[in-house]
Amino acid sequence: MTARPARLRPARLSGADLLRAGGSGLRSRPVRIVLSALGIAIGIAAMVSVVGISSSSREDLDRQMAALGTNLLTVSPGQSLLGEEAHLPPESVPMVENLDLVETVSATGVVGGARVYRNDHVPAAESGSIAVTAAQLDLLDTVGGAVLSGAFLNDATAHYPAVVLGADAAAGLGVGSVGPDQQVYLGGQWFTVVGILGPVVLAPELDTAALIGWPAATGLLGFDGYPTTVYARADPAAVGTVQGMLARAANPAAPNEADVSRPSDALAAQHAADSTLSALLLGLGAVSLLVGGIGVANTMVVSVLERRGEIGLRRALGATRGDIRNQFLVEAVLLSALGGAGGVLLGVAVTALYSALQGWPTVVPPWATGLAVGATVVIGGLAGLYPATRASRLSPTEALTAA
Repeated sequence: MTARPARLRPARLSGADLLRAGGSGLRSRPVRIVLSALGIAIGIAAMVSVVGISSSSREDLDRQMAALGTNLLTVSPGQSLLGEEAHLPPESVPMVENLDLVETVSATGVVGGARVYRNDHVPAAESGSIAVTAAQLDLLDTVGGAVLSGAFLNDATAHYPAVVLGADAAAGLGVGSVGPDQQVYLGGQWFTVVGILGPVVLAPELDTAALIGWPAATGLLGFDGYPTTVYARADPAAVGTVQGMLARAANPAAPNEADVSRPSDALAAQHAADSTLSALLLGLGAVSLLVGGIGVANTMVVSVLERRGEIGLRRALGATRGDIRNQFLVEAVLLSALGGAGGVLLGVAVTALYSALQGWPTVVPPWATGLAVGATVVIGGLAGLYPATRASRLSPTEALTAA
């Protein structure tokens, strides 16, 4: 009995062979490959930069909150039951200060009818919406503000026509320095600019204010003495408790006429609005990825049509359908990975540049880059699945004849 000859099985391409074959296919059409990868790169860059910029903004906000504290509360007058404008009593500051869980208290009061101008020749209607505000001397310590130039009001200057300008108020009036020669026309009188504030994050209303001393406002401008905003720093561990007590402490006779707020909540709400915009931009990035995936699929389909002769020759030499399918699938994944790598680098660069311009720390979460890599692999696989399957189904005779 003669032994039956062993059945020959076609050799399988190893992973390294597939990578070499896929890379060779891409190098043969460099311009088309770069243009196809560009769509993937734009989508990945959009996603990484949106996530990175949003994370950098959040990190900057967290650092500001850590420096300024989230325990600042404000009390302002609301409305009476008849809908009339209410007032906080002049004693509201010491009454709030009597609360055990309150650390510091200060107040401001808008001086009604007073306007501030660069000089006495400016028309009355062009006041620039700068509020003339009486301020207590411990205001900056309570709100976390800082003087950019000059000095804040003190026991001496609070009694005389001296003014400290908020950052936006100084810019609007064209005042860039302090001193005896820097004066503004305020409430029908000349006031000397003794200080300019930097932006006050937790009390942005001070940025557009002209701050004068409480005694000067009362004696020179007829200020009624009613505080319009009381600022209170609470014990960080008891902010919620103090928030519930402030209205009654500031206005015991009518606590319903006092509005209590937490400035840090407004900043958090602003960031939430920014996050909504980020979600929209992420959607646009996803659309770009879809367009890029279609471009990859189109490139691979054209590649199959152009390389039918190569496919037929390889099949005739023993390559299996799986080898052909895997080769074109690897090409598609490599093409997408090329675009993804470029997109990640571009997205990180955009994030770093924008963060530097804004003065933020640069933060790109690791999950964002991981998601980008995963997205490119998925897109490459989906985009190359049809052309790879189509290439594997070509018979050697059909492929060689068509070529």
